[in-house]
This record gives sequence, structure tokens and C-alpha cells, in this order.
Amino acid sequence: MAIRILIVDDHGVLRAGLRALLNSEADLEVVGEAADGGEGLKQAARLQPDVVLLDISMPGMSGIEVTRLLASQFPELRILLLTIHEDTSLLREAILAGASGYILKRAVETELIEAIRAVANGAIYVHPAMTRALLAEQKSPARRPTEATLTLRERDVLRLLVKGYTNRQIAEELTLSVRTVESHRANLMTKLDLHSRVDLVRYAAENGIT
Repeated sequence: MAIRILIVDDHGVLRAGLRALLNSEADLEVVGEAADGGEGLKQAARLQPDVVLLDISMPGMSGIEVTRLLASQFPELRILLLTIHEDTSLLREAILAGASGYILKRAVETELIEAIRAVANGAIYVHPAMTRALLAEQKSPARRPTEATLTLRERDVLRLLVKGYTNRQIAEELTLSVRTVESHRANLMTKLDLHSRVDLVRYAAENGIT
């Protein structure tokens, strides 16, 4: 039985190219497409694919946010993030959100096909370039967040970030403007010497902020 794939990417030309490539493989079948995260969620519910091939950078909901929602709604679904970003913090955030794989858009066709087959079979796939970057990070001296005193509002923002809220959702929850939330988030990063949501989650867990 063919692996059923849903493509979610805001670039129509790329979607068409991916569809042609994947449908040329006997064991792969593209069953649907979506141009944004909201439509991707609807299509996933309707089509019940085996694998979602998901762009990480899209207007509206990001691929990370869509991944988190898909993973919570469809635990058996395998999610392969497709991105131009060679960023290890994004990779960690993607895996934490529930992604099964992370592949770069510069990957050759055979790598993409291999990645889809791997995640469909239950494996975690990370593009080799990202694996090398992670290994290089592990060899670097560890950096500890600096001690800092957070304001009550900064702690509120951090608590909601850890729960997966977007900046807009935090603004609505705390009755703030999105710009103010972004400012608090930037202050958190600067004060704590952290650089990603994953780092913030780790800091919150270590310091009992839930």
C-alpha cells in the first residue's frame, strides 16, 4: 500500500514539483495539498494521510505551530518539516513540537524520498547537515543562562510561551498588545541569555515556572 502524503506549502510551484516527484514513486501517493496551516489542518482531518510534508515558514501559522496542533490531534500522523533554515534551535523546537523529521529544501530528490519513507516507517529523520551541526554544538563549551530577576509580567509571558501560546494568543490572554508581548519576549531572551523557545522551556522546567 502506498504512503499517503499531504503537502502543505504556500508556494504553488513548489507544491506542483513535489507532487510530480513523489507521485513518480510507486510506493508514494500525494493525496492532497494546502497553501497554509489552517487549510493543512482541515485537509489532514479530511484525508487522514500517513505523512504531512510541511513547510516551516508560512504566512499566518508557522510550521511549528501547525506541527504542535497536528501532533496533538492525530498522534499517529508523521510530520516531516521542509525548510531553508539550517538552524539547530528550530530543529530542537520542531522535534519538541512533535515532528518526525526535518529536511532542508536544498536536499536532493533522493534524500527527500528517503526521509518520507523513513518517517512513515516510524523513524526520526534529520538531514545530515543538521546532524553535523548538532554534533558540533555538543562539542562546544556549554553556556549557562545568566541569573536574572524576571518581572511578574515576564514570568506570565514565559509561562504561556512554555504552554505553546503564540505571541497573539499571549496578548489576548494578558490583555496586552502583540508588540508589548514581543518586547517582553525579547527581554526574556536577553536577560536569560537564551536563544529559542526550547531553551525557554528548559529554563522554565529547571526553575519551576509552569
